[in-house]
Amino acid sequence: MTSEFDLGALLAERGAERYELHTKYLNPQLPRMLHTIGFDKVYERAEGAHFFDADGNDYLDMLAGFGVMGLGRHHPVVRKALHEVLDLDLADLTRFDCQPLPGLLAERLLTHSPHLDRVFFGNSGTEAVETALKFARYATGRPRVLYCEHAFHGLTAGSLSVNGEKGFRDGFAPLLPDTAVPLGDLDALARELKKGDVAALIVEPIQGKGVHEAPPGYLRAAQELLHKHKALLIADEVQTGLGRTGDFYAYQHEDGVEPDLVCVAKALSGGYVPVGATLGKDWIFKKVYSSMDRVLVHSASFGANAQAMACGLAVLSVMENEQIVAGVRTTGELLKSRLTELIDKYELLSDVRGRGLMIGIEFGKPSSLKLRSRWAMLQAARKGLFAQMVVVPLLQRHRILTQVSGDHLEVIKLIPPLVFGEADVDRFIEGFAAVMDDAHSGGGLMWDFGKTLIKQAVANR
Repeated sequence: MTSEFDLGALLAERGAERYELHTKYLNPQLPRMLHTIGFDKVYERAEGAHFFDADGNDYLDMLAGFGVMGLGRHHPVVRKALHEVLDLDLADLTRFDCQPLPGLLAERLLTHSPHLDRVFFGNSGTEAVETALKFARYATGRPRVLYCEHAFHGLTAGSLSVNGEKGFRDGFAPLLPDTAVPLGDLDALARELKKGDVAALIVEPIQGKGVHEAPPGYLRAAQELLHKHKALLIADEVQTGLGRTGDFYAYQHEDGVEPDLVCVAKALSGGYVPVGATLGKDWIFKKVYSSMDRVLVHSASFGANAQAMACGLAVLSVMENEQIVAGVRTTGELLKSRLTELIDKYELLSDVRGRGLMIGIEFGKPSSLKLRSRWAMLQAARKGLFAQMVVVPLLQRHRILTQVSGDHLEVIKLIPPLVFGEADVDRFIEGFAAVMDDAHSGGGLMWDFGKTLIKQAVANR
C-alpha cells in the first residue's frame, strides 16, 4: 500500500496557524517579540533578494537568513541540482563506502584556499567550529583556545566556550577552558601564549556583532605569534566566507594570512540543505585520524550527505560562472559609499563600516539639544533602542527587512544576499533616508514607537 502525503494541502489547511503553532510548541518568546515590534508578517514566497506577501507586495531582504541565503532564495541552478540528486536515487550515507560528491566538493572548495589540504563536512557553522576546536586541541596536545571579546562562533557547548557575549553564556557553565582577548591586541595574545597551554586562537576576520574588522596587519602578526608558540590560527568564516566581504574569504584581504583551520557554512548550503565544513592542513587531519582504530573518532551522522554536497557544488559553480565575488565588491562599495555620504546629513548617524556586503551602520549621540534629550531618554531605558526604532519603520513603512547587530548595540548590520543589485541599493538608501528624515524632524511616529520600546524594556528588567 502506498502512503500519501500532500504537503501543499497541509499548508493550505494549517498555514494560517503559523504563529499559534509556534507559540504552543516552539520558542514562545519568538512570536511574542515579533508581535511586539510589528514583525509578525506572513510571507508567502521568496525569490532572490525579495519576499512577497499574499497581496503581492515585495519586501527587500537585508538579512539573507543571517547569511545563509548567499545566492538569494531559490536560485534556479541550486534548485535544479537538488532535484537532480533526489532523482538519482543514490545509495547515500551507507557509512561504509566512499561516495564521489563529498570528494568533489572538497576538491572544489580547497581551490579557494590552496594552502589547506583536507575537509571535514558537518551540518552547521557551530559544528564546523566544534570540529576546529577539537582538531586544534588534539593536534597540539593543549587544552586552551583563545577567542576575541564580542565574538560569536555558535551556541553548542564548545563553540559557546569561545563566544564573547556574556548573555549567551550565562547559566550554561562549566564550559571549556578558554580565554578572551581583545580583537587587535597583540600584547594580550602574547601574554596568553607565554603560558604554554594555548592550542589556538579562533577569530572572525570581521566580527558579526557590531561589524568590527580586525585591524590591518593583526591577523598576520597573530599568526606569526601563534606559530612561534606552536599554536594554531582558526579563521571562522561561517558568515564572512564565500564572497560576503568581496573576497572568497575575509582573511584573504590581508596578504600572508594562511589559517591552519577555516570554518565555513551558511552560504555553502544554497539556502536549502544545512552544511558546515572545516578546512585544515594535512598534518592536523592525519594527527586526528592517525590510525584505522581512530577512523570514526570525529564524525557526523548526516555529514557529507548527497543533498548538501550537491547544493554546495552548485553554489560554487554559480559563484564562479556568475562572478559573484566581483559583483559583491562592486555593489558593496556602492552601498557603503552611498551610506557614508549620509553621515554629514544626519547627526544621529555616526559611522558606516565593513567590507563587501557586510556593512554596519552605527548611530550615536546627536549634537542638537532636542535630539540629545530624546537620545538620552532611550539610552537610560536600554542601549540599542534607537537602532530598533530604525529597523521597525524600515520594515513597516518601506518593506525592508534589517536587523540590529547585537543586544545593547546601536548598530544595524546589513548582510543582504550576494545577488543584491544596484536597484536594491537605491531602494534601501531611499527607505533609510526617509526613516532618518523622520527621526531628525521631531515627528511623532518614530519617537512614539520609542516610548513603546521603553515600556517594554522597563517591564523586562
